[in-house]
Amino acid sequence: MTSSIILIILFSFIVANLPWLTERFFILFTPPFGGVKQTWMRLLEWLVFACFAVLFAWGFEQKITGTTHVQDWEFYAIFISLFTVFAFPSFIYRHLVLPLLKRNSL
Repeated sequence: MTSSIILIILFSFIVANLPWLTERFFILFTPPFGGVKQTWMRLLEWLVFACFAVLFAWGFEQKITGTTHVQDWEFYAIFISLFTVFAFPSFIYRHLVLPLLKRNSL
């Protein structure tokens, strides 16, 4: 496995986890609705970050090899599945661990 593939996988892992680890909307904005990021906002942010990760990988491939490979629907289905798996640790932390920690601290 080359270092460029490791870089793309690491970048995808980080951006897949960002929506559940931060309370800022797209890392920059304070969310409306009382400053609490809703679940639909996290999912929208996750989907936009998934598109951003695809564009990053596409641009990186273009920069390194000078060309890009044509991808069919199977590639994107596998990518979304892998991106979902990458987001799993922070999703579990946000929805299972944090409520338990807050309940035990009271």
